[in-house]
Amino acid sequence: MIDLSQRRPTLNPQELTQSLTPSARYQNVSFDSYQPNPAYPSQAAARDLLRNFVTGLRQAGNKPRGWWPFGKTASPEGKGVYLDGGFGVGKTHLLASAYHAAKGLTPPAKVALMSFQDLMYIIGALGMPQAIAAFRHHELLLIDEFELDDPGNAHMANTFLEGLMPLGVSVITTSNTEPGALGQGRFNANDFQRQIQNIAGHFQSIGLDGPDYRQRGEQPAEVLSPAERTEWLSRQNPGTLASLSFDQLSALLLAVHPSRFAKLLSGVGAVLITDLAPISDQNTALRLVHFIDKLYDLGLHAAFTGVPLPHLFDEYYRHGAYAKKYSRALSRLSEMLTEARHKD
Repeated sequence: MIDLSQRRPTLNPQELTQSLTPSARYQNVSFDSYQPNPAYPSQAAARDLLRNFVTGLRQAGNKPRGWWPFGKTASPEGKGVYLDGGFGVGKTHLLASAYHAAKGLTPPAKVALMSFQDLMYIIGALGMPQAIAAFRHHELLLIDEFELDDPGNAHMANTFLEGLMPLGVSVITTSNTEPGALGQGRFNANDFQRQIQNIAGHFQSIGLDGPDYRQRGEQPAEVLSPAERTEWLSRQNPGTLASLSFDQLSALLLAVHPSRFAKLLSGVGAVLITDLAPISDQNTALRLVHFIDKLYDLGLHAAFTGVPLPHLFDEYYRHGAYAKKYSRALSRLSEMLTEARHKD
């Protein structure tokens, strides 16, 4: 059994820009495998738009950059698409599909996929000029869960886009927030409207409507019972299994920077977290959200015991500035618990 509590992973700057690819859960997705909800035409429309956008990277005279599939004149400046929608409508699936489609071009496009949080850490570790230099020769950047939590990352995001997109790099990003409303409720966004509007101005915003696909017609999954936990453990490989109590996990999350969570989980195939309990500290709660995102994206087997999921995050948090983060985490926890009960 793997003891995660003793791990303290480190990353050097070069490692930060390596392996910016779809995670295991999204290694085999495509635009064709995306299943839009027929009751919400915006989902199929977004899929078709992104497919055309990626194809357009090599159209209009086979220019490697700058072609814009919305009727505008070709320009050497990179273009942007901003997928705005709630959690569970398939935004990450579409983003990963764009990655695979870009890699399928002839010759393959130079493309990178990362979360917004990963991008912020890369900029912080490399410095802005070096971060721009690291991506300046890409044709396409794919940024998942774009969100402005504070004035610092608002400034960094604006400077990064202003420095990179005029060089011909196109960007597709996803978010749970309309671009003009970024930062609202998290900091005094009114004082940073110029930067926020500059960011929004780089993108054509495309809305995705619809309910969370993970819970269509279903109730959120419950944590495992003792018998279910025993049965789940019997199906796991002990050599790649990590098991922690929730107290141990909370201490670990405060000791390891979120940018290193993926490396923390290196070599792990399954994770059991026991004795979930209500979280009274928002810093711990937000780090848990990022940890859940990594478990989910890496496609690891995961199981949880303890309090019911609705009791995990304080009600104040779930209705506050980071409400969408917590809703996404609960949705993904529910899906992982449903998977944990499947015996195949």
